Amino acid sequence: MSIIKAEALRYKYPMQDELALDHLSFSIDKGEFIGIIGENGAGKSTLCQALNGLVPHFHKGAYGGTVTVAGKTVHETSVGELSTIVGMVFENPVVQITGAKLTVYEEIAFGLENLGLPRSTIIERVDEAIELLNLAEVRDKSPFALSGGQMQRVAIAGMIAMRPEIMIFDEPTSQLDPQGATEVFEAIETLSRNGVTVLVVSHQMERLARHADRIMLMHGGRLVAFDTPERLFAMDFSGISVRRPVYTEIVRTVQKAGGISAETVPVTLEGAAEWLVKHRG
Repeated sequence: MSIIKAEALRYKYPMQDELALDHLSFSIDKGEFIGIIGENGAGKSTLCQALNGLVPHFHKGAYGGTVTVAGKTVHETSVGELSTIVGMVFENPVVQITGAKLTVYEEIAFGLENLGLPRSTIIERVDEAIELLNLAEVRDKSPFALSGGQMQRVAIAGMIAMRPEIMIFDEPTSQLDPQGATEVFEAIETLSRNGVTVLVVSHQMERLARHADRIMLMHGGRLVAFDTPERLFAMDFSGISVRRPVYTEIVRTVQKAGGISAETVPVTLEGAAEWLVKHRG
């Protein structure tokens, strides 16, 4: 069952001539893990903001088509109401840390307190988020005394604790080291397995290929392709500066040398190794 549906979505920022989103139509089922890729300026972040209502309610501009999330039409629903359904984690955690609380624990609990939830529920949710994002060692520190990567995990934990039906991550691991990025992607995948619909904008192709159910490829505000990682990375998208997972590139090099064509390609280390053993010995 579709929890997100876009039909001929169009959007142009004020004072701009080109469409930032150009006739996008797609649907996403509940619990799917969706990756979003594309060059800078492809429209990825604008699309995310069209799902949580910042487009068109905050940014204004010219808007056409329709987007529905969890049965609500975005342009007819307030950002406040949509925020209880769609949670968004931005690339820079500083914009999401409130500064109203002294410790990481209190910061994660802040949104839940504003909802007026029972104390026992708040404690349960905050403890779960801290464990999921590996924040136990810094729970009593000031959020602003943390590294950029730790602050990002605090921002993600605060959003996870709110338990929205849909969560959007715009480059959530840009400030994390490899281990931290692995932890975050594993946490996001856990959310998806628990029924949360997840959309992740990222340039980390290997991680998206491993975790995503489907991937959107955007270019110039348009949706070029939307398919499984195995099918999408087998496509020819010449002229678009988006790299494939390194494991996929290895297999494609062998395929080209041997004149092999395929509608799907391996996208993980394990898949590439299995393919190479099967085809090359």
